[in-house]
Order: sequence, then structure tokens, then C-alpha cells
Amino acid sequence: MRFSQELQPGILVRRYKRFLADIKLDNGEIITVHCPNSGSMLGCSEPGSPVMLSISDNPRRKYSRTLEMVQTGAVWVGVNTSLTNRLVREALGNGVITEIGRPEAIRQEIKTSDNTRLDFLLEQKGEKLFMEVKNCSLAEDRVAMFPDAVTIRGTKHLRELKTLREQGHWAAVFFCVQRGDADCFKPASHIDPLYSEVLAEVTAAGVLALAYQADVTPREIKISRQLPVKIG
Repeated sequence: MRFSQELQPGILVRRYKRFLADIKLDNGEIITVHCPNSGSMLGCSEPGSPVMLSISDNPRRKYSRTLEMVQTGAVWVGVNTSLTNRLVREALGNGVITEIGRPEAIRQEIKTSDNTRLDFLLEQKGEKLFMEVKNCSLAEDRVAMFPDAVTIRGTKHLRELKTLREQGHWAAVFFCVQRGDADCFKPASHIDPLYSEVLAEVTAAGVLALAYQADVTPREIKISRQLPVKIG
């Protein structure tokens, strides 16, 4: 996914109220921008970090700029979770996700029960695979981890995937790692032990756990390689 515009650089002053951040521009002006990330952004929200912003021409927006990525150490970290499904769909269409190949049909935002929607339904040769996608921006000691905060909703999605697998469908949870300084993925059991426990439970029941890493630059974000998943 190439950005359609040149991103604007800045320096993170603070991130607050979940969806807002104050940014210092190169000219010294401090502005408020939209931060499209509901997680804690642990490890990639340090004041003073370089950032990249996109600019919207929509006059209805209160904040015209969006926080797209934060630099942590030597790498850029994609923090705009509204792009994650777009990145995964692009990778599916290009056949990058080798366990699945190129699906014959891809549907998004699939209602699977009264109170649950999953990100994708993939169809191939008469079989269905339900997939939930999670954006991963946390890494420690070259290990990518999810979640970066307790996620009741994420645990609910895992249990829904297990139910679908028990009904005879294929099911997968897909961790999109938007940073380049990780060599493997594992659940962040020190942050949310229940999520880690349920992930182990559902994978033992046949739900696939996939982790793929994206190359993140101010010009483009592209899912490019698989990471080993270590559970338990």
C-alpha cells in the first residue's frame, strides 16, 4: 500500500484521550492530530519520537492530520489500525499469505453471531475460512507481541473463531506486525494472561495463528514475510 501523498514529519509531544496526539511540526507549531489506534501504543508513544502524518482535505474533519507512524529506534512502526485490513486484503490478493493462497472470494466485516463480526470470510474450492486480524505494534527483544493492553474484545473474537472451527469451518487469527525489528511473534502473556491462555486453547482446537511482518516506510507499507508464532 503506497501512500497517495508525501507524509509530513513531526515530533510527538504527547498521545492522550486514546484518539488524539499533539505533534510539533518542523516550523515549531504544535498541532493536535487524529490518532487512529485504540490500544495503549506501548513502546511506540514516547514523547520526542519522530512521526509521520497524512493530511486530509475533508472539510468536515475536526483534525485534518492523521498519525500514521512513529519511529522507535531505527524502525518505523505503523500505528494507524484503520489501514490494517487494507494491508491484509492486499497481501491476500497478491498471494503473499502462503497458507491461504489467493482466495476465490474475499468478504469483509462478516457477522458470525448476534454480537460478533469478524474481519474476513475467505472462500476457496467450496470451503470457508473466517479470519480476524489484529494489528501488532509492540515488540520487545526482537519479539513482536499482542495485545499491548487487556483486550476483552480480542478474547471474544478468539472464542468465536473456535466455535466456527468446531462447526467445520476453517478459522484463523492473523497478527499484522507493523515494524521491522522482530524475528518472531508470541502473545503478550505479561499484559493479558487470559488472551494468551485462550489463544493457546483455540490453536489447540485447530484455529490457525498466523503472524506476518510488514515493511514500514514513509512511502509505503507492505506485508512481506511470515514470522514464526510461539504459543505457550
